[in-house]
Amino acid sequence: MSWLVLVLSGLLETVWAAALGASKGFSRVGPSVVFAVALVLSMSGLAYALRDIPLGTGYAVWVGIGTIGTAVYGMVALGDPASAARITCLTLIVAGVVGLKLLP
Repeated sequence: MSWLVLVLSGLLETVWAAALGASKGFSRVGPSVVFAVALVLSMSGLAYALRDIPLGTGYAVWVGIGTIGTAVYGMVALGDPASAARITCLTLIVAGVVGLKLLP
């Protein structure tokens, strides 16, 4: 259950990061509210998951999901560059997170 909550919390990190950008410095109410709600839920889920998952692994997975999700969102929805080098870097993030989980 902790791993499922951690993954969902990582996805919520992507939501709050996207909403933060859309809030335009908290000058737009709707995205600011989405940011605040997603942030609280994401952090709460991380805190819950860290009861059973080691801190270093859990935090790396959470940040990795949020980083990759936000970067992919930027590429797909906002027109951020999607070069081979950027995708390679995202792949390396995945490899590092998987390594933290699988290696002793």
